Amino acid sequence: MQTKNKNKKYFDGSKLKAGIVVARWNGEITEKLLSDALVDLKKCKVKIKNIRIIHVSGAFEIPFALHKMALSKKYDFLVALGCIIRGDTPHFDYICKMAQGGVLKVMIEDNIPVGFGILTVNNLKQAKERIHVGGQATLAALELGLIK
Repeated sequence: MQTKNKNKKYFDGSKLKAGIVVARWNGEITEKLLSDALVDLKKCKVKIKNIRIIHVSGAFEIPFALHKMALSKKYDFLVALGCIIRGDTPHFDYICKMAQGGVLKVMIEDNIPVGFGILTVNNLKQAKERIHVGGQATLAALELGLIK
């Protein structure tokens, strides 16, 4: 089981601009991931006016929205937040692969840090236990956004 990082390091993000893409699918979880991310952005002194949040249908759509945000050159880092819960068909595997590969492609090809906060879990209970990933992904991307 994944554990919370009790030794989080908060960096000074007061001069950074953040873009966050949140999937509406499994919104009960993704909105909590977003809340956790926003708490950590506040602790890093990122100004509310420097945070843009875009909602998309599901995890499959996240990479496209990230790419569009990256192309705008308005952000120092991006965060992908979503939740994919395994079902009875292979659809889970395809969506996980496409979301992960798409986020990685944006990070490498668009040369921008992207925090990977897309949960890939077997059930709702596991998702609820991993809400903290929203903040962890955000802090990881913010730290990379400070590299000049």
